[in-house]
Amino acid sequence: MQAHTAKQEALDAIQRLPDNANTEEIMYRLYVLENIRRGQQDAAEGKTQPAEEVLKEIQTW
Repeated sequence: MQAHTAKQEALDAIQRLPDNANTEEIMYRLYVLENIRRGQQDAAEGKTQPAEEVLKEIQTW
């Protein structure tokens, strides 16, 4: 499996949008893509919390 550059991933994401997508939709898609990438990086680096801990924390809100 070939690793893609951030630029190639952005271009791929934009090409999957409909032709009538506006700038806001394009920016939102890139925002989501970046946050997914960051989450994957955090997971790979072990920077995550077990779901049980997150649920306990939410219950204290």
